[in-house]
Amino acid sequence: MVNYSLQGKTALVTGGTRGIGAAIVAKLLAGGATVVTTSRTPVDNLPAGVHYVQADLGTPEGATQLAEQTLEHFGGKLDILVNNAASGQAHPQGAASIPDDEWRSALDTSYLSAVRVTSRLLASLLESRGAIVNISSAVTLEVVPALAHYAAAKAALEKYSQTLAAELAPQGVRLNVVIPGNVLTPGADKIRQDIADAAGIPLEAMTAGTPLGRAGIPTDIAEAVGFLVSDQAEWITGSQLLVDGGASVGLAA
Repeated sequence: MVNYSLQGKTALVTGGTRGIGAAIVAKLLAGGATVVTTSRTPVDNLPAGVHYVQADLGTPEGATQLAEQTLEHFGGKLDILVNNAASGQAHPQGAASIPDDEWRSALDTSYLSAVRVTSRLLASLLESRGAIVNISSAVTLEVVPALAHYAAAKAALEKYSQTLAAELAPQGVRLNVVIPGNVLTPGADKIRQDIADAAGIPLEAMTAGTPLGRAGIPTDIAEAVGFLVSDQAEWITGSQLLVDGGASVGLAA
């Protein structure tokens, strides 16, 4: 495990209080960065040195609140932005069963939250020639009717990221996407359980058969993010890094 030097860097990680987000926060702290994080519901067990902002990123007002408080905390300086906030629940009856409000919620939280937060912090990131990482999902590479709304939101995030990376590269800001596969987190575990129950299969079957022999853990994703925001990745932008133990080999072709 490598801790890339992030001394003197300031970072914002959205959705950083549990699962993948919490692992990313820990990784950036280990590299020497100072970190702001956020969630919709309040928490009180964050690592020492993390500044917490409660905000609902499913709304434009929440994104504005987070951006303003982040810049205030850091004195206007931001070097690293990790858009990790997302939400969505499984609908095992299929895409046609997903109600309108959940389509809107998925788009707002899993896609538009990244657009809004990035837009509101872009001036500071341009000034610092910073780095952005957007967290997507390998569900964009598969057909999973139970998660059609979530997959659509994440697919939109990937296309947005590709476009913005091209726009920002001449100005020195790097933007990359990390695409996690089957990672063991509380939120993902519930989704897998719901799908497994509906299909009448054991939960273990949902993560079986990964070529590298195990399901992912949050630190697998955090390691990728730590590299991409570091100076060691200074010539990498516009990439989509698939971190899934080989499960999607052949699907992205």
